[in-house]
Amino acid sequence: MELVGLPENALQKRALEFSGGERQRLAIARALALHPKLLILDESFAGLDWRTQEQMIRLLEGLHQALELAVLLISHDLQTVSEIAQRIVVMQNGEIVEEGPAQELMAAPTHQLTRELIDAAKALSLPWANP
Repeated sequence: MELVGLPENALQKRALEFSGGERQRLAIARALALHPKLLILDESFAGLDWRTQEQMIRLLEGLHQALELAVLLISHDLQTVSEIAQRIVVMQNGEIVEEGPAQELMAAPTHQLTRELIDAAKALSLPWANP
């Protein structure tokens, strides 16, 4: 619980007593209890406000470094993913349409879907989407 930033008394709470961000942290804590080498997160930032998303990104970065943990993020939110990812793979209908180092892909996307995903985040005016 400490690794994911939850207080020890969180063990005594019921699931409905947690906020969305706390629920994400709790799910990560449960997965970490098994000492995995790979953590797979599927749309784990969906429904979280941008501040909570930023906290989750920092948490994952810390876990990656502290535990030498590989993290695979599955998301439509390329802007958020690019904050933590070293490499991005964009898929459409189960096929890889573009891949590369995160910063390069975000700076110069070549596939239309990649551009649309990046533009969608900019349209939402997310604080980190418009450098």
